[in-house]
Amino acid sequence: MKAKLPLAAVLLTIAACQSPPAGATGDLSGVVTWAASADRMGDGVAGRGYRLVVHTSTGGTGLRIRLSNAFGDRPLTFDSVYAGIQKQGAELRPGSNRRLAFGGAHTVTVPAGSTVWSDPLPGRLPAATDLVVSLHSPDAGGPASGHWMALQSSYATQGDHTAEESGSAWTIPTGSWFYLDAVSVRAPAGTGAVAALGDSITDGWESTADLNRRWPDYLARRLQRADTAVKGVANEGMSGNKVLADNPGQSALNRLERDALAKPGVRTVFLLQGVNDIKAHTGVTAEDLIDGYREIVDRAHAAGKCVVGATVGPFKGWHEWDPAAEAVRQEVNAFIRTSGEFDAVTDFDRILRSPYDPARMLPALDGGDHIHPNDKGMQARADAVALTALDCDTSGWTTG
Repeated sequence: MKAKLPLAAVLLTIAACQSPPAGATGDLSGVVTWAASADRMGDGVAGRGYRLVVHTSTGGTGLRIRLSNAFGDRPLTFDSVYAGIQKQGAELRPGSNRRLAFGGAHTVTVPAGSTVWSDPLPGRLPAATDLVVSLHSPDAGGPASGHWMALQSSYATQGDHTAEESGSAWTIPTGSWFYLDAVSVRAPAGTGAVAALGDSITDGWESTADLNRRWPDYLARRLQRADTAVKGVANEGMSGNKVLADNPGQSALNRLERDALAKPGVRTVFLLQGVNDIKAHTGVTAEDLIDGYREIVDRAHAAGKCVVGATVGPFKGWHEWDPAAEAVRQEVNAFIRTSGEFDAVTDFDRILRSPYDPARMLPALDGGDHIHPNDKGMQARADAVALTALDCDTSGWTTG
């Protein structure tokens, strides 16, 4: 059962309040507290409303959300957007639902291929909050932008019911997030975030839905308890995603800027990708994949970000495994461990592999398909991350 905030805390969380005096927030900066990589969805529906449930990582003031029309082929208008706190299902905590503005207006039109941030919402958002963003578009059409495998129950309706705290109108269940791809808060100076750039393993496949048991969720809980400056976690996993090739979604190379480098407060990119390139048997070699890793590291360093490289886990038993793919995995992992090109390394392969057959995942951590971990395996991944590695020293870097 989820712990519930007292009503007083809820009212403080997303309550209307006086704007701080000029200069009062000089020690605060934007930090991403939740994110999901956007992709092309089915066609949008005019007049459709979405009530989207997301679980934040770090807390702070000045909540902002980012709406995405990155894959749209026409301008997209939102005429009503609210943020509140979940009570249960589509129902919100009384007094928590607040309207968001964009450049001072309640309506915003997002050009095709673009994203837009809301204005900051006065009030404080605690860490680990089940935030609910309700949005309505009168003219949605053409490809929608969103994240299809949310592993989180959200809701839809026809018509504008965004201001309602009742869940009675929100009768259409959905397991995807539409149009929303990031939430940020203002946090004390020095607070940073990590962007987990990955595939379905990072996206959480085989973890229990609605319980926030993806490995980045477990990592976020560790960070909140730890004495570390990195507190925000952006889950930029995308099921089936590859480092080198598009489909599904843009490749890690092509979405790196939008999904990781451009997110506010991101200090570190945590790179866990490659298994889909390997198992697809498209002719990708270890050298090809290593070149892709090097490009990600170079671009992240040029943007002033650290990069933690994670070894590719075992997947023997998955239907696409064969000795040739295993040989590529071993060569790639040797590069990740020993090249020195990453700022730090997390050896997920060592944590997950069976001592009796190192090409296979430990049965106790296996979600059942021999490639995706279960909840216990997700937590084991998060526990393996050295938290100090997420905040590396960039002072010695040179670019150009």
